[in-house]
Amino acid sequence: MPLETIQTFEVQRLGVLDAEGNLDTELEPDLSADQLRALMRAMLLAREADERMLKLQRQGRLGTFPPVLGQEAAHTAAAFAMAEQDWLVPAFRDMGALLLRGYPLVNYLQYYNGWEEGNQVPEGAKLLPTAVIVGSSLLHAVGLAWGLRYQGEPDTAVLTFVGDGGTSEGDFYEALNFAGVWQAPVVFVIQNNQWAISIPREAQTRAQTLAQKAVAAGIPGIQVDGNDALAVYRAASEAFQRARSGGGPTVIEAVTYRLGVHTTADDPRKYRTEDEEKLAWAQEPLLRFARYLERKGALDAGGLEAMRAEVRAEIQSAVDELEAMQPHPPELAFDHVFGTEHAVIAEQRASFLASVKAARGED
Repeated sequence: MPLETIQTFEVQRLGVLDAEGNLDTELEPDLSADQLRALMRAMLLAREADERMLKLQRQGRLGTFPPVLGQEAAHTAAAFAMAEQDWLVPAFRDMGALLLRGYPLVNYLQYYNGWEEGNQVPEGAKLLPTAVIVGSSLLHAVGLAWGLRYQGEPDTAVLTFVGDGGTSEGDFYEALNFAGVWQAPVVFVIQNNQWAISIPREAQTRAQTLAQKAVAAGIPGIQVDGNDALAVYRAASEAFQRARSGGGPTVIEAVTYRLGVHTTADDPRKYRTEDEEKLAWAQEPLLRFARYLERKGALDAGGLEAMRAEVRAEIQSAVDELEAMQPHPPELAFDHVFGTEHAVIAEQRASFLASVKAARGED
């Protein structure tokens, strides 16, 4: 028998704004001036909070954390497309999305200062705690999405994120396969920032795009310019509409760039060039969106600076609240090993306290 083609596929790429802020009017989402300013503020809050957190960390006032610098549009614009009833299942580089969905900035600061209380989800907020294990958020999102559908909750979808490195994890393929089989109402956003710590995108996979990995699961996949807030919003809006109407999941590959460090324990100068970073800075999302807003008459330079001052005041308030909190006693961890007292734990607690006193030079 002759060979015959039984399946073909294509991957489309979506862009609405170019690096100069020029617009494809046919693809422009229908957003009011107030909505556009709100999206800009959400991305600006993520940018400014990120920069302040880096200073705090370098001063020894905050623990290590994963900056979102350069990726604000890739996750914030996707979350901006969510409806009130939708759920967010975050990974660890999604600050803009978390803040947009009701997660307090002070909680974010607490969490990255080593206080697990910061991971407490506010009452009524439809989001899960941050998932640090790479790829694990995808499984949680699919389970949640299927659970919502099983319980008969209508018009509800789930948004989750993963990095380009996470698409090499088994959890990624298991999550997509399960979502495809059960048509779970979940939107997967791959934040392809080109680097999985020090491993470049081209060393992750031979696939020409990451969006095409959706094909094997039988679900739609699209690549978007992840530095283009309008493109991300449009793709996410269409994916949410599909999910809420029973059309199943979608994979969105948002091509962006991590302008900063992987975490504050990282030094990207060891594995990438300054020329590469300079080129990426010319493509960054906030500058192009600000140009678009100014040309549209939605936000001028003065309005942007006023917005920046407002955002910085909000950040300072969160920092003040964090630093007004009393530190936990160092032996607190021993209180949560068992529900009742245990002789071995008590002995270890006493030994630990003795070593702390000795290190401090106390009697």
